[in-house]
Amino acid sequence: MSVQPQASHSLSFRAGLLALPLAFVALPMYVNLPHFYATQFAVPLASLGAVLLFSRLADALIDPLLGRFSDALYAKSTVHVVGVALAYALGLLLSFIALFFPPSFDEPFAYVMWVAVCVTVCHLTFSGLSILHQAWASRLGGGASQQSRVLAWREGAGLVGVVTASVLPVLAGWLPTTFFLGVMLFLSLFLWSLVLKQGRTLPYSDAATQQNDGAAKDNYLPLRQISFRKLLIVFLLNGIASAVPASLVMFFVEDQIQASANMSPLFLGAYFLAGTLSLPLWLKSVRMFGLPKTWLYGMALAIVSFVGVGFLGPGDEMAFLAVCIASGMALGADLVVPTALLNRVIDTLGHRGRAEGLYLGWWNLASKLNLALAAGICLPLLSYWGYTPGTQTPEGLSALSLAYGVLPCVLKLLALATLYVFWIQQPALQPAIRSD
Repeated sequence: MSVQPQASHSLSFRAGLLALPLAFVALPMYVNLPHFYATQFAVPLASLGAVLLFSRLADALIDPLLGRFSDALYAKSTVHVVGVALAYALGLLLSFIALFFPPSFDEPFAYVMWVAVCVTVCHLTFSGLSILHQAWASRLGGGASQQSRVLAWREGAGLVGVVTASVLPVLAGWLPTTFFLGVMLFLSLFLWSLVLKQGRTLPYSDAATQQNDGAAKDNYLPLRQISFRKLLIVFLLNGIASAVPASLVMFFVEDQIQASANMSPLFLGAYFLAGTLSLPLWLKSVRMFGLPKTWLYGMALAIVSFVGVGFLGPGDEMAFLAVCIASGMALGADLVVPTALLNRVIDTLGHRGRAEGLYLGWWNLASKLNLALAAGICLPLLSYWGYTPGTQTPEGLSALSLAYGVLPCVLKLLALATLYVFWIQQPALQPAIRSD
């Protein structure tokens, strides 16, 4: 029997720091990018929404293959993992630069095509690097306490990246922002490579490799597991509920709240900072109440904090700031619990050390689907309902309030009810279903 590796806080920090630049890239992709091209280059919202929907769907469909590729890399050696991670990082940085420093075009359609190509490359390299990074934590193993601690460091670093990404472009511009991204990306990649060389994760044994021969060829293995499907349904509903306001927040702040320019980054910064500071409280809740109930409490807090946001109007800056802080605290539960539950499912099914990347591929597919639906459906619908960025017509603002304030609460209620039925009222963990 092998001894379960233990992750100290120091090791968890060094391994998790890569989440900072990854989150630093993620925020501009779904918050700043639509607003940037709509306001700077007059690209129609409907066109942007269609491009982002197609790109994210294509990216999501490839994620299971990237997960399978991740498993193959870990089965070979850490040198292969580090080499491919470096290639992903280079592609990610170059595509980010291309998106926010585009060449001059005469027609908005040319910008649409530029975004389509560059954002697809950015999404794919981001996904590949993220899956490799997440697979390390999954392969580490351990109980709920260790998993939540490792994930808390990773997600905490991610939140710091998000907070920085929310304020740095406004305060310093996109050139220093891009430089900061490049430095942090390769610094954190170097630290993570040192952790990988320590071999702290569970090794691939010959027996595990032989057992996995059939499973590795079955890209749909995770979807055949009842436990994974139940968790994925909750994750999808909850994720869409969070992705909708994330895609619309810049428009809501500028046109509904009509906040001053220096207040806009404060709202995002307060939201993610509150999420970062709340992580120790959610870790304590995991120890006291377990993972499913902690997630349930987080969802309930999110609903309570967000239920009145649709009634806010011009000048309600302080009220909206309070909403950002309260809903940011609820974010902490979303960051710690779902992936820890996923790792527990992988453990229970006996697929640890064999198919973590495949599970994470489908998991990331669901996450990308959340963002794709939010951007690809909400933006065109808002345009159809009469909302135009920079205008404050009654019809447009009513549509914006409905999409930003009411829809997320309805979806979050559905996620809460599903979580209660699948994970609290009755046991969700089931034995593995073989693929052969």
